[in-house]
Amino acid sequence: MGILKASRTVEIAAPRIHLYEIIIDLGNTPAWQESMISSEVIDTDPEGRPALVEIVSDAKVKHLTSRLAFQYQPEEGMTWEQKKGDLKWLIGSWKLEDLGDERTRATYGLEADTGRMLGLLIKGPVQDKLKEWLTKDAAEGLKSYAEKE
Repeated sequence: MGILKASRTVEIAAPRIHLYEIIIDLGNTPAWQESMISSEVIDTDPEGRPALVEIVSDAKVKHLTSRLAFQYQPEEGMTWEQKKGDLKWLIGSWKLEDLGDERTRATYGLEADTGRMLGLLIKGPVQDKLKEWLTKDAAEGLKSYAEKE
């Protein structure tokens, strides 16, 4: 069993509402998050936002598929939980904090149990590199994408 827990925070020169609109557009996430290979919306909530999404991610040692259920906190971020997938369990979040002057602090967090088999592949320095890859890719990808628009 390998518990993987990581987060990364970046400050972005963009208003919080703009970042919120980017992160909830889950079908477009592979355009700015390199580790995400594909994102398919399976179901939407009553407001038309993705509620259940199948995501394929590049975890460097293996492509991982996860069916994730999303919960939204308008303008403040969102959370997700794996309902089915290659990991034993997975939860994650985006937290967006308004810093004023059209600047936002965005924090991306993940926590997962890789399970026994994958846990054997992902440990020690490999686990550290994977945590950095996944969190840096998401946070820095959002920053780069938002500041280009």
